[in-house]
Amino acid sequence: MYRFSQYRQQYRANLKLALPVVLTQLGQILVQMADNMMVGRYGGDDPTPLAATSFGGTAFFLLFIAAIGVTMGITPLVGELYARGDRQRSSQYLQNGVMFFSLLGVATCALQLLVIPLLYYMGQPTEVVDMSIPYYRMLAYSMIPVMIFYSFKQFLEGVGNTRVEMVIVIFCNLLNVLLNWIFIFGRFGIEPMGATGAGLATLVSRCCMPVLVVGYFFWREKYRVYLDGFSLRNYSGATVRSLLRMGIPISSQMFLESSAFVGTSIMMGWLGKTAISANQIAMTMGNCAFMIVTSIGAATTIRVSHCYGARNVGELTLAAKASYHLVVLWNLAAAAIFVSMNKIIPGFFTSNGEVIDLASKLLLLIAVYQLADGIQNVSVGVLRGIQDVKIIMPIAFLSYIVFNLPVGYLLGFRCGMGPQGLILGFTVGLTIAAVLMIARIRRDVRRWRTLIH
Repeated sequence: MYRFSQYRQQYRANLKLALPVVLTQLGQILVQMADNMMVGRYGGDDPTPLAATSFGGTAFFLLFIAAIGVTMGITPLVGELYARGDRQRSSQYLQNGVMFFSLLGVATCALQLLVIPLLYYMGQPTEVVDMSIPYYRMLAYSMIPVMIFYSFKQFLEGVGNTRVEMVIVIFCNLLNVLLNWIFIFGRFGIEPMGATGAGLATLVSRCCMPVLVVGYFFWREKYRVYLDGFSLRNYSGATVRSLLRMGIPISSQMFLESSAFVGTSIMMGWLGKTAISANQIAMTMGNCAFMIVTSIGAATTIRVSHCYGARNVGELTLAAKASYHLVVLWNLAAAAIFVSMNKIIPGFFTSNGEVIDLASKLLLLIAVYQLADGIQNVSVGVLRGIQDVKIIMPIAFLSYIVFNLPVGYLLGFRCGMGPQGLILGFTVGLTIAAVLMIARIRRDVRRWRTLIH
């Protein structure tokens, strides 16, 4: 039976870690919404600029999220060591992570640039692709500073510090919004750049992020010691392989889940510019809800990894359940907002009547999968925290590639439901993922209890 008194401390501990991440994610949401609103207003009744940033961002996102996912292997590994007080091994993870992930950022940037000619073969309107390429190129260049920043960010999360990333990301995102206004519309003598300006603003703000986080590490002695003796000679193949064993399954799960969203967005392009723009509005709002969920999931990984390192199964179970309670409460609230304001929200992004009408319908369907989305995300956080990450890749493949995309295609094109059918595919995929991951966690906890006792 549920008792609030039993979970009060767990809610407080989880929220203490989650709230800075929430504010960090809100900063990212602010930038995404500002990009879309400003570009949408720049285009007026013409949906092409908004469709261009939508397509460019979508094409960029898959490799971006795959690379970012690899860095997330640092957090559970460092979290376990932090609970045990092993600073030397933690330092090795940080230093090798910075070296390797910086190189991975260069490689990802190069690959992003190499695939530009392929953008014309994705069935999108030619004028949309033409306008998206300069925006896309700016995002590709930002991969290098992003990977350096995430190396430090995921380490800080492992030791339970989520406030520093909050301050840095919010500051850089506010800078991004200011630069959006300057570059998109043309201020202070600068020519209006439209969608390209949004990309340039993102690049400049992302270049600031690693500078600030490295500065923080050298400023604070408690973190500066983790960089003592930093040298390329300290590169360890064994340490990097350990990071990859943890990071690649996480990256694969994120890549496969994102593939469902990217694949759906590409299929939206087959239905025209109105569908692309409406989907971008709906996805932006869905991402608003998802970013809060991601924050709770990140806090869950930190709490669970610390409990895992201390071998405290009772505390671990309570921490995980508290996260489920928080995410269910949030997603129900988000769904209620989408349903009650579905006709109002699209008007903030565009004045095009057709786009507003379609986006309002898509928001209702996004409300439907909110609960499943929250549960599966927290479940991923638990599995990362107990370092049972290999299973999340096959679950993601089954959920998003075998079910989500095919169901969306069948409903959207074969059953004639159009954009609404494509969005309904998410409900199927996310529900399957949530059910399978909870089953896996229950099995892991039973086995762990047996081993301890």
